[in-house]
Amino acid sequence: MWIDKVTEILREAAEVAILPRFRALEEGDIAEKSPGEVVTVADREAEELISRRLRDVMDIPVVGEEATAADPRLVAALREAPAAWVVDPLDGTSNFVAGRPEYAVMAALVRDGETVASWIVRPTEGCAYVAERGSGAWRDGVRVRRKPAPADPATLRGAALTRFFDPPARERVAAAAPRFAALGPGTACAGVEYPRLLDGEQDFILFHRTLPWDHAPGTLLLTEAGCVARRPDGSPYRPADQRIGLLNAADPACWDTVRTILLEPASA
Repeated sequence: MWIDKVTEILREAAEVAILPRFRALEEGDIAEKSPGEVVTVADREAEELISRRLRDVMDIPVVGEEATAADPRLVAALREAPAAWVVDPLDGTSNFVAGRPEYAVMAALVRDGETVASWIVRPTEGCAYVAERGSGAWRDGVRVRRKPAPADPATLRGAALTRFFDPPARERVAAAAPRFAALGPGTACAGVEYPRLLDGEQDFILFHRTLPWDHAPGTLLLTEAGCVARRPDGSPYRPADQRIGLLNAADPACWDTVRTILLEPASA
């Protein structure tokens, strides 16, 4: 089955290009691709392998994070092509470089602007999350559904990745933090945050940047498991739409509660 074939491709890329370099990177293996953003030889080799193998599965454009960094025009395929692959060969590169295990290998299939299949592989844990639109979400071959979150916000646990927030937004999040059971900064890896919400380790996640390789895989995983992935204005996430702001939550009621607390002005 082609769904399983893609999972195998991501696992192969991890085994060949990523895991052998985990906590074994040399100085020349790391470069800065933009201020504050690093890339490694593992990112590049994994993306080359994944892109080549995905084209064997389905010969359509591949919008890879590293290829798009070199040629931003590639992202137009998500709007203009009938179908396209999205690839994040090593999500959480900064963690990988620091020797932390919070990283993932991700891919998604986009048709007519909608994510229709997605994959998140966690190499250090050996687990894989897969979703297909209309067919559900799966963890290592077992279908999963997320239970609704508690109604009381004081019992909710979540993450707000505030690195790219402007100062007023960061202050608003900090002021709201005591109203939850826990509100942390996240792991700097969407491929970790999305599964944690699905698995019940947290109830919501607030992102600022919404790049397609970071969010196309996870948003489909959540929505197929009964969760909610919406823009702050309530509209659904679309990979080609890179507006800022994305709030994911365990269920609609949780989404409404968290949005009110985190995103509405205090005077409202």
